[in-house]
Parts: sequence; C-alpha cells; structure tokens
Amino acid sequence: MFKISTKSQYGLRAMVYLAKCRKEVCPLRSISKEEGISFDYLEKIISKLEKAGLVSAKKGVQGGYFLIKKPSRIRISEILNSLEDNKGLVKCTSKGKCPMSSKCLTKSFWFKIQKTLDSALSSITLADLIKK
Repeated sequence: MFKISTKSQYGLRAMVYLAKCRKEVCPLRSISKEEGISFDYLEKIISKLEKAGLVSAKKGVQGGYFLIKKPSRIRISEILNSLEDNKGLVKCTSKGKCPMSSKCLTKSFWFKIQKTLDSALSSITLADLIKK
C-alpha cells in the first residue's frame, strides 16, 4: 500500500494538538516536546500550514501558534494538501501528465482510488479527530 509522509503525519498531529488547545496560543516548543517531533522539522511544517492559511502566529514572549478557523471547518484534505507537493497517488492522478495516459489500462483504477481517498479525506475534520 502507499505511505503517508512523516511531514503529513507530523503536520496532522500538530494540527490536532492546536485544535485541542481551544483558541489558546501554543508555543512550538510545547508541540514539539509533547508530540515527539523535531523542533526544526516542525518549524518547516508549521510554516507550510501558515502559508496555507490554516494557522497563524502570535509573536513575542507569550507567542506561539493557533488555528485560524474552528476545528470543525478544517478538513483533513486541506492539511495534507498543504504539506504534500505531489497531490496524487500516482503520476496520472497528480497535476503532471503521464506519458502512458493514452494507452494505460490501469488509469481508471487509479482515478477511482484517488477519488475515494479524496472523498474520505474531505469528509473528516479536525473536530472529528478530537472528539472523545
């Protein structure tokens, strides 16, 4: 089966952590320590999430990160798409065009799998993940 990158796994864990903070500003060091994610790697991940408009930073001594939207309005697909460069499972389902496209007998299979995965990721929100 395919693998989800550590960048996406860590990004999702950081977003869940922020969702559980409930509008509080969370220092990056706290997220790093609690989630067992390298601080430097987490900085790069959070930067991508910030560029995607999912989190924002508060500067200063009491600074940190917080979610821009309610957890119920952030879909898992938004998070993963902001962190991954390749948007498809295979080349033909990503933005790039596959040279085998015109004669590939497996193309419809890959598009069906991609559509199912996209649908599942779009149907789950951060709020769904933090429900107890």
